[in-house]
Amino acid sequence: MLADPDSRLSSEGLVARLRRGIGELARFGTVGAFAYALDVGLFNILVHAGSPGLLYERPLTAKVIATVCATLFAYGANRQWTWRHRDRRGFLREFSLFFAFNMVGLAITLIPLAISRYALGLTSALADNISANIIGVALGTAFRFWAYRRWVFTKTQESPVT
Repeated sequence: MLADPDSRLSSEGLVARLRRGIGELARFGTVGAFAYALDVGLFNILVHAGSPGLLYERPLTAKVIATVCATLFAYGANRQWTWRHRDRRGFLREFSLFFAFNMVGLAITLIPLAISRYALGLTSALADNISANIIGVALGTAFRFWAYRRWVFTKTQESPVT
């Protein structure tokens, strides 16, 4: 029995889906790296530049500001590059979902920072960066990738392989 070449289960279909998925993940990672640099850089400027920084006593506020700036950048880059081949269901819907999922990701990111700062009493730049920008961002990013792919940048009927 010959496999249907249009079938999602055919070897060609699986290879095409795998290539598309790897390409999306690579582009998402690239956008994420730039957004991450913006987020971490701005956070550290706000909290630690000037020893202490302007928002040293308010690291959660600094993280919110830095993450919102990085989110605005990431939306544009992901829409125009990572998932440009996916359906566009209106800017307001798409941006609202993107922003909402980023706020959930931000809440996930703030948890390790809050624990480090307020439960453990760790206030160094190293502790802030490990808790917020390594542990928190890793957890938040995993959630965001899944949410964007599932609800924000939805599949088209026939997505081209890029």
